[in-house]
Amino acid sequence: MSKSVLPKDLGKAATGKAATGKSAGSKAKSAKTPRKTSTEAAALKAQPDADKTLSMILSRLDDMKAEETVTIDLRGKSAFSDYMIVTTGRANRHVGAIAENVTKALKENGIKNIHVEGLPNCDWVLIDSGDVVVHVFRPEVREFYNLERLWTQNPAVAAI
Repeated sequence: MSKSVLPKDLGKAATGKAATGKSAGSKAKSAKTPRKTSTEAAALKAQPDADKTLSMILSRLDDMKAEETVTIDLRGKSAFSDYMIVTTGRANRHVGAIAENVTKALKENGIKNIHVEGLPNCDWVLIDSGDVVVHVFRPEVREFYNLERLWTQNPAVAAI
């Protein structure tokens, strides 16, 4: 069974429950069209599972000899994605090849609306597939931005 890709609040609205978890009145239920619900269900079936996408991307990164790959679980921390992958290529050409290979694999697996940034320079390429966001860096650029620290840092430690 695949996980819902809808945000938690949107998922409750789609099931006809209010934010409090109580059933909406019969008036609210009759206002919702069955066609919208079936369209949402079809969209959920059409989109692959985030874990499946994650494992496919990690496999491609391994095949392309990406270095120092880190996976950050964003579920519960962010509304824009479930996972973030940060990895390194040895040089600009390697970064570009990794990014193109991952993008090709995503398209082959039926993932639509892939957004890619940074391919012309290949210092830092961002691949946004929706459920999984991939950052491919050159070593110097990765060290400078240090994205892993931003997402894995304990907030209590940061306040000190």
